[in-house]
Amino acid sequence: MAVNSTLFFTHTDAFMDYRRDVYEISEQTLRTNSIDLRLFKDFVKERNYEAITGPAVMAYQYYLKKQRLNCGASINRKIFTLKSYAKFLKLEDVELAEALPFRDVLKIRQGYLNRPDALDKNQLKTLFDAIDRSTIMGIRDYAVYALMYDLGLRVGEVHGLNLENIDMKNKKINVTGKGKKRRTLHLNPEITQILSEWLAVRARFSGSDKSKALFLSKKGNRLAIRTMEDNFKKLVIKANLSTHFKVTCHTLRHSFASHLNDNETDILVIQSLLGHSSPKSTHIYIHPSEQKVREALEKLPGVIFMNQLIESGVLNLNFQTKYQTKRE
Repeated sequence: MAVNSTLFFTHTDAFMDYRRDVYEISEQTLRTNSIDLRLFKDFVKERNYEAITGPAVMAYQYYLKKQRLNCGASINRKIFTLKSYAKFLKLEDVELAEALPFRDVLKIRQGYLNRPDALDKNQLKTLFDAIDRSTIMGIRDYAVYALMYDLGLRVGEVHGLNLENIDMKNKKINVTGKGKKRRTLHLNPEITQILSEWLAVRARFSGSDKSKALFLSKKGNRLAIRTMEDNFKKLVIKANLSTHFKVTCHTLRHSFASHLNDNETDILVIQSLLGHSSPKSTHIYIHPSEQKVREALEKLPGVIFMNQLIESGVLNLNFQTKYQTKRE
């Protein structure tokens, strides 16, 4: 016996409301949950599964792995959403909900397909230089993306910032992250100046005197996450960055952590700045830059010795002598 497919998807709206109202899940996470459920629904409909069975769930995992090329972490997250939804259906006394197979699905013991990519400092300069700071929209966007890089904030964290979260006098900012975890970060002189410029023009936005949001849209509403992401896509195109990976708002956060790591900042400090509850979460952001790898290789004794031979001309002379001897 298994839950009918149609019945399974009839409670998704109630599930979202429950998570939003009772657990106060962020809108960003709720949006991700909604996408996960819709993806599974499309899969079930396309494959004509009349019930949510174990074989159906395993087929879905194969689909995510082989066709969508999702990494283990991404697959685990999608299954976790389904597990949470199944628990909700059981609480709702949906018929046969206790027979749903998600709880039996093992977690894939695999890291991310690739470690998060990061921009180097020259690429970041090119990106930020592409923002027209002669306009109030440019001043706003510059401040938005500067917070993501200079402080490593998530797009959702920037979205949730209010005026009261900024303490310009004591150079501090209070951020609410995932799971409603709060952290206080120091404002360095650069980001303080950038925020000061934004606050100086914020009053020129419609409804600025009534809104508590730090960043506003043209209409005076809280600046939406989608708007930040769409504007950033346009910025990346304008900057004409040459990268082998897709550059998103989250890339700024990756770059923040990567550059701290390159400067040999303690991982516990990086963990605190990023708002992670465990160092395990921070490890995926930590990877050496190409410059650091190159510097490490150049410090190898054998490489140093070979470089000295090349610089002295001995290696090149010996090679030419042997090559000429063979030809003779």
